Amino acid sequence: MASEQKKSIRIGGASGYWGDSNAAPAQLVDKGNIDYLVFDYLAEVTMAILAKLKSRKEDQGYAHDFVFGVMKPLIKKIAEKKIKVIANAGGVNLEACRKALEQVAKEAGVTLKIGTVEGDNLLEREEELRGLGITEMQSGAALPAKLMSVNAYLGAFPIAAALDAGADIVLTGRCVDSAVSLAPLIHEFKWKPTDFDLLAQGSLCGHLLECGAQVTGGNFTDWRDVEAGWEDVGWPVAECFADGSFIVTKPEGTGGAVTPLTVAEQMLYEIGDPAAYILPDVVCDFTGVTMVQDGKDRVRVDGAKGRMPTRTYKVSATYPGGFRLVSSSVFAGYDAPAKARRVAEAVLNRVGKMLKEAGLPPFGDVAIDVIGDEALYGGSADPRRTPPREVVLRLAVQHARPEACELLAKESVGTALATSTGRCGIDAGRASPSPMVRLFSFLIDKAFVKINVRVDGADVSFAPFLPPADHKDKVVHPAVQDAALPPGRRIEAPLIALAVARSGDKGDGSNVGVIARKPEYWPVIRASLTSDAVKAYFAHYVKGEVERFDLPGTHALNFLMHNSLGGGGTSSVRLDTQAKTFGQLLLSIPISVPEAWSNELASY
Repeated sequence: MASEQKKSIRIGGASGYWGDSNAAPAQLVDKGNIDYLVFDYLAEVTMAILAKLKSRKEDQGYAHDFVFGVMKPLIKKIAEKKIKVIANAGGVNLEACRKALEQVAKEAGVTLKIGTVEGDNLLEREEELRGLGITEMQSGAALPAKLMSVNAYLGAFPIAAALDAGADIVLTGRCVDSAVSLAPLIHEFKWKPTDFDLLAQGSLCGHLLECGAQVTGGNFTDWRDVEAGWEDVGWPVAECFADGSFIVTKPEGTGGAVTPLTVAEQMLYEIGDPAAYILPDVVCDFTGVTMVQDGKDRVRVDGAKGRMPTRTYKVSATYPGGFRLVSSSVFAGYDAPAKARRVAEAVLNRVGKMLKEAGLPPFGDVAIDVIGDEALYGGSADPRRTPPREVVLRLAVQHARPEACELLAKESVGTALATSTGRCGIDAGRASPSPMVRLFSFLIDKAFVKINVRVDGADVSFAPFLPPADHKDKVVHPAVQDAALPPGRRIEAPLIALAVARSGDKGDGSNVGVIARKPEYWPVIRASLTSDAVKAYFAHYVKGEVERFDLPGTHALNFLMHNSLGGGGTSSVRLDTQAKTFGQLLLSIPISVPEAWSNELASY
């Protein structure tokens, strides 16, 4: 007899990255009243690190934290409460992860069925890939000669197939972050591959959970409202229904907050075009999403729409890209910023001559950041500020040869007695070069990827949904009319008085989402915050175009800034390689507002 379909399920988001707090799983298991516990560990750079670990030792290459830091102390309680677990902890060594987890379960005296989803790791098929004439998605560059990792972003249906086959725990390699949350919804509510609106809602649920406490008040613009609870911040729980709607909440009595603004900040995190957020199972349109407070720390989310997915998977490869060196020192006293900049110039000029004499090419990218003197703001720094009397000089370079970086490290220290006074080091010793890992992203036909689903070592039948080969997605952006602005005199106010913001990266592109504090602020923000205005504000970083997208449902804007991170990740010498600060930087931009609003705006 088929089991009765549940009216709702509760999913706890326990990890936003490899290294997230191990306090989260215990809190959710003990206080979350959850049915599923899901983990997201993998990023592009993480895959490269894991690949390097596996190359050194055959039983490495997965997230040890998950097996030994999370499951080992909690596995008995998880089994007792019949909580199902889904984690992309397999990294590049799914089999080793499975064996380690089996041993932990055996030692704990519990019996749990472990499912695995394989097929994302394409490194062993490198020669096949090279025969396909693959080029990078943005630049059109050819596949690099040496690859460290190659992983396709798989979807949720293989995970759901493992759950259908009775798995208590499902381990995967690379999948899209939201898939670990969408899969239990597919399994529990029997959603089909063509239920596009439902899949979009489930994907949005997964997107909101995938970064852990970011949706429950972590990294929130109005941090003063939540900082009292940072020591015991609540991790997110989604209460999900068969119609696709869901409520974001957190365990009772924990810190943080769940409001439409905290949830909207996370929704806009790293999504690019909100009308075409492309995932393996569905193309999502978040422009009409609505968020309503449904009680204390409860936000009901609805309104995502979905379209047929693309015929391709996104694949991220990583490859070695030379070396990077970052040298830091402190300068104090009058004219501290000027002293720091002049020392940086002198060091670079001196080392430049030495490289030439040694027959070595000059440095590639170079970054001089005087931290404490609004280094991140560039030309948008406040000219009225008082020069600080204490700064940190950060000098970063790229080079193909480690000895060139070592030379800069030597001379950065070696100029200490020959240049400026008021200088001291931060760390003992001098900086060392570190290998850079570069990202190479491309698309591949889904038919090329062979997905294998197993539960307790037995194969599970799985047939992926393949859209027609000639299918092309049609994106329709919402038509938003420029509203009549309130009459009367105008004054300038910083954007933060009218909005909150969240930012992040996508390769070498940056995303900045801006959400109006009140619906009536949105037209005023739109009038001032144009693509051209944002590009000018970030002129010191943005080398490509800036796109602006409207989200009328949440009275928000999302900006996608192309070629703005100097390569991004570990290949950039920038101070902020992942655009984590860009949202806060943008909140200082002046906005023209009605003078009549001056008393009601947030004070900054």
